[in-house]
Amino acid sequence: MHIEHHELHREFPEYVDLMNVLRTSDSYFCQLFNEYHNLTDQVEHLEEEDVPVYDFTIEEMKKKRAKLKDKMYKMLIAHQSGLAN
Repeated sequence: MHIEHHELHREFPEYVDLMNVLRTSDSYFCQLFNEYHNLTDQVEHLEEEDVPVYDFTIEEMKKKRAKLKDKMYKMLIAHQSGLAN
């Protein structure tokens, strides 16, 4: 089975530097970042090891991951545009 990797540096290569800054300066962004990566690790482990789990479970994990990514993307755009607090 081919496993897609969803590291944020691959998802948003143009924001790598800003992500590094926000991880150290914004505790909420850091929390989202860590939660995203933990969830990604769990999903990839389940897929790689072909662990028996309901499809619904993995799909819900992927939906949550997408929501986290959307939140972080909005924060990155806001910071880049100077609209962040």
